[in-house]
Amino acid sequence: MWMLHQFPLCPFSRKVRLLMGEKGIGYELVRTDPWDAGDDFWAANPAGRVPVLEDRERRIALCDSRAICEYLEETVDKSPLINGTAANRAEIRRLVALFDETLFGDVTMPLLHERMKKRLVLREPPDSRVLREAMKLAHAHLDYLDWLVDNRSWLAGSQMSVADLAAAAHISVADYLGGIDWKGHDSTRGWYYAFKSRPSFRALLAERMDGIRPPEQYADLDG
Repeated sequence: MWMLHQFPLCPFSRKVRLLMGEKGIGYELVRTDPWDAGDDFWAANPAGRVPVLEDRERRIALCDSRAICEYLEETVDKSPLINGTAANRAEIRRLVALFDETLFGDVTMPLLHERMKKRLVLREPPDSRVLREAMKLAHAHLDYLDWLVDNRSWLAGSQMSVADLAAAAHISVADYLGGIDWKGHDSTRGWYYAFKSRPSFRALLAERMDGIRPPEQYADLDG
């Protein structure tokens, strides 16, 4: 049985959970806060980051969400999510990198730092200037997602892919932390609400981070 080390608001763990849900892969969740992890976790991933996917019986420990997703894509035939031609697969990987690096750096990471880490770990008040800038940058990313949704069936092309999972994972964390203003972004909002209605998303919507409550509309499926 796979064990997935994660914490509820880790977007990279969420991406892996969505992929495993879409592929029907069973796993056990292990709550691991990187800022309070033990020696066993650091031994599994010297970078000290989640997610880490382990199968102790087979002595497999996988780190980094992109590496984990690629491994599962190569070893589980059901519901391919890095699909299509070589050009299609390159576009999927480009978008995953864009979301995991730029969207994370501009929006998800500052929201997590200001509204989660400062509250739970550092015991400091959030910086309103940083929050305003993150929400401003979120609009620019949503503008690009609007274009993708308006011009393609799914974000990377004609089929759902791990690019959709990556974007949804980051947006879901930002939405949980109150960092998404959907005004003027009806296209992305429609795609996201349809996506979070999928069975693979249900566990994410039900999970809560200790001491941090999401906005009322976070788990709303009606759009």
